[in-house]
Amino acid sequence: MPGYLPEPPFSHDSHSKTGILLINLGTPDAPTGKALRPYLKQFLSDTRVIEIPKAIWWLILNGIILNVRPRKSAEKYASIWSKDGSPLMANTRKQASLLKGLLGEQGLRNVVVDYAMRYGQPSVQSVISTMRAQGVDKLLVLPLYPQYAASSSATALDDVYRVLMKLRNMPELRTVRHFHDDAGYIDALARQVQAHWQHNGRADTLLMSFHGVPRFTLDKGDPYHCECLKTGRLLAERLGLSAQQYVISFQSRFGRAEWLQPYTSATLEQLGKAGTKTLDVICPGFVADCLETLEEIAMEGKHTFQSAGGGEFRYISCLNDNPHWIAALSAIVGKNIQGWQEVTEKDATLRQQRAQALGARN
Repeated sequence: MPGYLPEPPFSHDSHSKTGILLINLGTPDAPTGKALRPYLKQFLSDTRVIEIPKAIWWLILNGIILNVRPRKSAEKYASIWSKDGSPLMANTRKQASLLKGLLGEQGLRNVVVDYAMRYGQPSVQSVISTMRAQGVDKLLVLPLYPQYAASSSATALDDVYRVLMKLRNMPELRTVRHFHDDAGYIDALARQVQAHWQHNGRADTLLMSFHGVPRFTLDKGDPYHCECLKTGRLLAERLGLSAQQYVISFQSRFGRAEWLQPYTSATLEQLGKAGTKTLDVICPGFVADCLETLEEIAMEGKHTFQSAGGGEFRYISCLNDNPHWIAALSAIVGKNIQGWQEVTEKDATLRQQRAQALGARN
């Protein structure tokens, strides 16, 4: 017999609710080597993330990486840790709160909004359990990755499916695959850049840096590369930039294998050597600032560019709590829960009537 998770208590007068679950990558609990080790082990043990034969990778991970990388990564996290903790956690929490508020203002009733992390806490299982206890029986899962990749969007959905396999009474499920070309998302990015330009002036070049993935994933059919290029093209068009005014690159290379090119670090060095006087950098693939944007780009990237002879380096923050982004997020949600709200409200009325009838008979 399968070991199902316990079901929440049922009541005939309980209201059916729609759950909106935002999922982001994850973060360690603290910027320390001790906290980084279990986080990195969970992350780097994911076969969607590391496509190397398990036996070989186990030796590399446990024999080398987990004995060296936690301390180095902790130093990087410490450089961006705030009074609110991890920037990724703080920004994602705020996005969920703002989305909940906006959906409420739009008149959506019986909606529960929450967030989870694929790696670390709060876990997908714990949040889904909490949502079910609140009466959620329709669940929209929205991984916060604009561009689909097996190593990000797919593994987040994998985790949801694993949880649902443990449930006796599964909720109705819908998922958002990607939103790389969503008009609201592109508009929010453009407004973020334009606000920066209004305050600082337009730089000579706009660099759009996306998270990298191994090159072989493209060859095997992963659409991530194409979706990044489309996002970049649409953003450039929205900003009125010519092909000579922007560059697309890929960051966060790990290991010795070839990754998607051009690499951000090499691009920054080339732009610096070319004598670029002002450079604006944005990371459209991240909707919340995190280690990869605040430390790798805003700090290390700046050093690389200026050490190579570049001039002013200006990092443009992620969408975070930008109201245009929250509006775009609510529109994505609204589009994907069409039909559910009408059913939920009708179901709530019927349940109330049944509860009243049962009370009358008793």
